[in-house]
Amino acid sequence: MARHKKTAADLGAWLCFEDEAGQGLRPPKGRTWGRRGHTPVVRVTAAGIKRVSTAALICTKSGHRSRLVYRTHLDRGPAKGRRKCSTETDYARLLDAAHQQLGGPIVLVWDNLNTHVSRTMRQLIDARLWLTVYQLPPYASEFNPVEGVWSLLKRSLGNLTKHSLDQLTTLVKARLKRMQYRPGLIDGLIAKTGLEFQPP
Repeated sequence: MARHKKTAADLGAWLCFEDEAGQGLRPPKGRTWGRRGHTPVVRVTAAGIKRVSTAALICTKSGHRSRLVYRTHLDRGPAKGRRKCSTETDYARLLDAAHQQLGGPIVLVWDNLNTHVSRTMRQLIDARLWLTVYQLPPYASEFNPVEGVWSLLKRSLGNLTKHSLDQLTTLVKARLKRMQYRPGLIDGLIAKTGLEFQPP
């Protein structure tokens, strides 16, 4: 899918990593303190299939502050023919928003999710001359700094219960917004991959 064998630096582009994750109304388990002999209990009122899916980009460019850009997609339960996660159009909107915010071309690195490699997605990519796409190798999630965003997000949601999808969505957005205003944190997630982005 990569149209040009050029680096982000050659293009004067932002290097962006993308990944997606979902969270249902049942919270992740987290450690907590409790009185001896009294196991803390978190009551979950909704164990159904409603969930909020989030697609996020971590964007870096030499001489600029690193950025986190995201969009959410709500799955309110079973409906015939409706996707549970982001569609090709949702990803295109995320990329368009990132392009507008960053103000420059984008070199995108993402995994081999079926939506990422579909014919529709290839057409949407080809229509955006400012976008160059590379696929991560299979089973190489350690090279994607967005995985760190999901780890921090899940940890912050541990043992918290929300009674509606709207409450959960508000909480997820609040947690991600906090990360957006911590460029040092985003730089740390990029550094954790061990990838070298400076030209030799």
